[in-house]
Amino acid sequence: MKKALLYFLLILNLTSCGISKSVRHVPDIKQYSLEIPKVNKINDSTFSFNQNYLTKNKQQLWELYIKGNPLQLGYNNGALTQDLMQKQEDIFFSKVEGFVPSKFKQKLLRSFLKWYNRKMYLNVRDDFQAELYGLSQYSSGKYDFIAPKFLRNMYLHGAHDIGHAMQDLMMVGCSSLAVWNENSIDGDLLIGRNFDFYVGDDFAKNKLIEFVEPEDGIPYMSISWPGMIGVVSGMNKEGITVTINAGKSKIPLTAKTPISLVTREILQYAKNIDGAIAIAKKRKVFVSESILVGSANDKNAIIIEVSPDNFGVYKVENSSKIFCTNHFQSDAYKDDKRNQKHILESHSEYRYEKLQKLLQENQKLNPEKMAAILRDKSGLKGEKIGYGNEKALNQLLSHHAVIFSPQKKLVWVSSNPYQLGEFVCYDLNEIFTDKRLQNGKFAKSELNIAKDPFVDSQEFENYEIYKLMQSEIISAIEKDDVLLSEDFTKEYQSLNPDFWLGYYLGGKYYFKQKEYSKAKTEFEKALTKEITTISDKQNVEKYLKKTLKKLN
Repeated sequence: MKKALLYFLLILNLTSCGISKSVRHVPDIKQYSLEIPKVNKINDSTFSFNQNYLTKNKQQLWELYIKGNPLQLGYNNGALTQDLMQKQEDIFFSKVEGFVPSKFKQKLLRSFLKWYNRKMYLNVRDDFQAELYGLSQYSSGKYDFIAPKFLRNMYLHGAHDIGHAMQDLMMVGCSSLAVWNENSIDGDLLIGRNFDFYVGDDFAKNKLIEFVEPEDGIPYMSISWPGMIGVVSGMNKEGITVTINAGKSKIPLTAKTPISLVTREILQYAKNIDGAIAIAKKRKVFVSESILVGSANDKNAIIIEVSPDNFGVYKVENSSKIFCTNHFQSDAYKDDKRNQKHILESHSEYRYEKLQKLLQENQKLNPEKMAAILRDKSGLKGEKIGYGNEKALNQLLSHHAVIFSPQKKLVWVSSNPYQLGEFVCYDLNEIFTDKRLQNGKFAKSELNIAKDPFVDSQEFENYEIYKLMQSEIISAIEKDDVLLSEDFTKEYQSLNPDFWLGYYLGGKYYFKQKEYSKAKTEFEKALTKEITTISDKQNVEKYLKKTLKKLN
């Protein structure tokens, strides 16, 4: 450990010049005119500045409309969402502190981030840097010890990439699909996606739907969270849609262009599939990612597959449907051993097969049928695999789900909880015209999709209690001073009886308490359930083997 630390410090010392340059970097903003926003507070959930607007709808989704040059966009965004953005920062950095409680290790992490991100500013467009600079003026000062505000905002836009590249966290196990011609009700292109990015329930509370009218480029909308100018799910006024799905990455040596800024560039500047491919091809990324791109002008959808050292495009031949989970499908990756291993060992292929089966069962999709597919909680053949199982399309942790109808310029965005709440409909044809200014409304409520009845069920209530109890059993496994009551494990498992994880955690708790007979029973039960991945199953088998040794 000491040798590794010395080696790491040596690297930092050797590259200190590069770090110093990046830490001092400030984008050139002199070319942009700026009016410092004076925000008018209409009520606790509605704010305005000139034609820029922030409001919260009855489904508790925040809706933001901003326009202007890059610097002005950043300032307008920051001024209107300042409280929300600072709350989001608090939530994110408190999570990091939970992962890394040691002050010494936090200091090492800050040094590492500065070193790792030293080249990011060289790979981010100047106009996006100007926008980030404007936004960062409204960030909290309490995290300046991590990095200056502008730099910190740029780091946060690479957090998704860094998370799944450095630790292979796979916090994003998303599923998406597109159908057209004979597979949709009217032949039009229809796209659905679950964004299964989970950084805790608090992080997902303040969903933000942004409607952006840039001075240069195409107006667009995106769904993410306050403080984000990148795009994880979005559509532009030309009917180009983008959604991102994480792939299997090797650990890159340095951060380059965050994937959400690549997709933002596609939305702002591409009018068709060829334009989207050209933009993605010229950017240097530092993780593996699938970008499902839909196009009204092409009446088609394709998947752009990017990684630090490869690039592929997957197009379906003689078909009017395309599916995307978390593995690559193009010829460029057919011999990629990392991708092949991921298909065999992860839950990506399972969800892919589930999408195929659901489409066979649901002919000619409309938005309501698409929502039902995105909300599906069962396994293959309708098997009960437990709520929260990552093999399900609906893993009950989604930040959002979204449905796009590119030719009609309609989009439906889910509301809490997860993708179970009402899907709110927006019409980009109306929003990016004077009509919105006249009626002051964003949503086209008469086209909303009703909430999932599951939200009002006893099973859902049980699942929410199960999640709270799960944190207790994990705490009891990790800490020596936490003991659970005799009935705790049975009650916890009864709330979600088909999920393997409850039995595995029960087994680990009993193993720690040296109650090996009980541990054996729990591990054996876990192995009768649908376990999420090969490595998860191996962990259960390993613990069972250790338990049997203790009993003999």
